[in-house]
Amino acid sequence: RGFESFIRCQEQSIRKGGLLFLAFYVLFRYNSPIFFRRYPMELTIKHFSELTAQELYEIYHSRVAVFVVEQNCPYQEVDEADRHAYHLTLKENGRLLAYLRVVEQNVLREEVTIGRVLSLKRRKGYASRLLAEGIRVAEEQLHADKIIIEAQTYAMPLYEKAGFVPVSEEFLEDGIPHVPMTLDLR
Repeated sequence: RGFESFIRCQEQSIRKGGLLFLAFYVLFRYNSPIFFRRYPMELTIKHFSELTAQELYEIYHSRVAVFVVEQNCPYQEVDEADRHAYHLTLKENGRLLAYLRVVEQNVLREEVTIGRVLSLKRRKGYASRLLAEGIRVAEEQLHADKIIIEAQTYAMPLYEKAGFVPVSEEFLEDGIPHVPMTLDLR
């Protein structure tokens, strides 16, 4: 009823240039795919042993793009810890948006560690969402009492929001300022 009434009211406007408005209204009203492509976000949590070659390639490609190329920091990005970690990805329409890894106890430290946190689209909340999932994986899958991270200093607010607290002074790792932080899960 409302739509038909709207059409009648627009008949006069159409003669005065209202056709464009009518076209946009119809597209909006019926969620035309031209304007409203909605793709669900897909969270994936896999141990290294479960990753496909394609998934591993996407992860390594993104990590090198951010941590080596973008940050202009040549270092051995791929390490043995990857084999002992859960890898979390957040994708939309098959494209990687964010990533992190949760490394098992006694691999890098005595405690579980979270690292390689990245978001390819920043300031959208993707890293925060993935960090919350990473904490959950550490608790449920690895039965962690505590999580240790070495946060890049500029990203400290992200981790503080999730409950992490600094445990010592800033230090340089590969020329980039970091701060050791921990989250007590007990």
